[in-house]
Amino acid sequence: MTEDKAGRRGRSARRDGAAKPHGVPYIVRNIPTYDILSEENLQKIERTADRILAEVGIEFRDDPFAVDHWKRAGAKVDGVLVRFEPGMLREIVSSAPSVFTQYARNPANSVQIGGDNVVFSPAYGSPFVMDLDKGRRYGTIEDFRNFIKLAQTSPWLHHSGGTICEPVDVPVNKRHLDMVYSHIKYSDRAFMGSVTAEERAEDSVEMARILFGAEFVDQNCVILGNVNVNSPLVWDGTMTTSLRAYARANQAAVIVPFILGGAMGPVTNAGAIAQSYAETLAGCALTQLERKGAPVIFGNFLSSMSLRSGSPTFGTPEPAIGSMVVGQLARRLKLPLRCAGNFSNSKLPDGQAMQEGLMSMLSAIHCGANFILHSAGFLDGLLSMSYEKFVMDTDLCGALHSYFAGVAVDDNTLAFDAFEEVGPGSHFLGSAHTMRNYQTAFWDSTLSDNEPFEKWSEEGGSTDIATRANRQWKKTLEEFEAPPLDVAVDEALCDFVARRKASMADGWY
Repeated sequence: MTEDKAGRRGRSARRDGAAKPHGVPYIVRNIPTYDILSEENLQKIERTADRILAEVGIEFRDDPFAVDHWKRAGAKVDGVLVRFEPGMLREIVSSAPSVFTQYARNPANSVQIGGDNVVFSPAYGSPFVMDLDKGRRYGTIEDFRNFIKLAQTSPWLHHSGGTICEPVDVPVNKRHLDMVYSHIKYSDRAFMGSVTAEERAEDSVEMARILFGAEFVDQNCVILGNVNVNSPLVWDGTMTTSLRAYARANQAAVIVPFILGGAMGPVTNAGAIAQSYAETLAGCALTQLERKGAPVIFGNFLSSMSLRSGSPTFGTPEPAIGSMVVGQLARRLKLPLRCAGNFSNSKLPDGQAMQEGLMSMLSAIHCGANFILHSAGFLDGLLSMSYEKFVMDTDLCGALHSYFAGVAVDDNTLAFDAFEEVGPGSHFLGSAHTMRNYQTAFWDSTLSDNEPFEKWSEEGGSTDIATRANRQWKKTLEEFEAPPLDVAVDEALCDFVARRKASMADGWY
């Protein structure tokens, strides 16, 4: 198939394959962010990050092209160690857009990332999956597709995500092809590609070109790549070559340090924030050196650890409050933010899971995060994707839609006509105002049990929320119908996948 035909078929797929959206395509926040640090203290963190960049530096390993970029930009290069003058990286990232659109194959599901916009995306990267029936096990391509279907069906998520779980039954060097194809096939929402090798990033972008058309992709963002710093202060070639592959194709890289306080960074919040700021800023700047104006997302993943055992801990208060500061710093850079999510160390979809998850998720809400990866399914310290918690978390995302809406104040919501009608000592149940507003007044959970104890025990079988979630995800998968995909585009994608797989031997390393 020629490039021109691929482009026409891709555009046709966006028109003809458009299904009705399941809800709003993304949230526009109507509540303010929560700024906790003063201008003086923000400047202290920025100055410390500047000192780290200028006096300690960051290593860029196994990617001479990245090092050459820094040389041409005027950084001080000593082998793979690069040092930056204060303010240099902030000047470079000023060319990145503060808001951009990631287009979905269904235009109604395209998302705006940045500004006051918020996008919920599933959790990412777990090697295991778990459910109440089969317990914990390695993820498969069937599990991967199941989670895409659950995300596609939820009215409260906005994005198909990326590596929702690792399909370990597919060779390592080929699974990215099946994963990207599955996102395209079973979802009509925006999605993420592979970052585990430069050629896999390029394959991901090429599949997006088949779907959308090469010219459209060159001018618009249609795919994200989530890249991680090797903290402390190391960018390795696997990540920088993938980062650059997305940037030169004008696609968005999400730049994310993963800092465990006391291991990959200081145990103190301010020091860890300064480190993450320096590492993220360097990655964001590199995208602009690869292609000026390419979209990029300023990411952050602060976490604590148990200093008694050395185990990572998630959903704890220190990283949650640290996220507030990261949000302030990202807004000063005028960059879209990925920060926090629904984190938990619990091994079950239980009270611990929801306590920790809500702690970290609210920090994402209040810090001003625009792209919230790990919105649903995160369990077992990110080692496991839970079917039940996925459903429970999407239900929470529904509640957060209402939370983001804030409080509307107008003649209808002030309800004076209701007071006139009801008067003292009566009730509002049958009032005209209640009847006019009751269907939209309150968010209505599909999982919570609000019945009296007797009805819950006698008619409901005394079930807990995890059991109800188990029933719901099974019903959802049983009823799932994939959104329409243009036949010619599907054939072209399958042909590309088949040719790429045939070009290499299976790699199980």
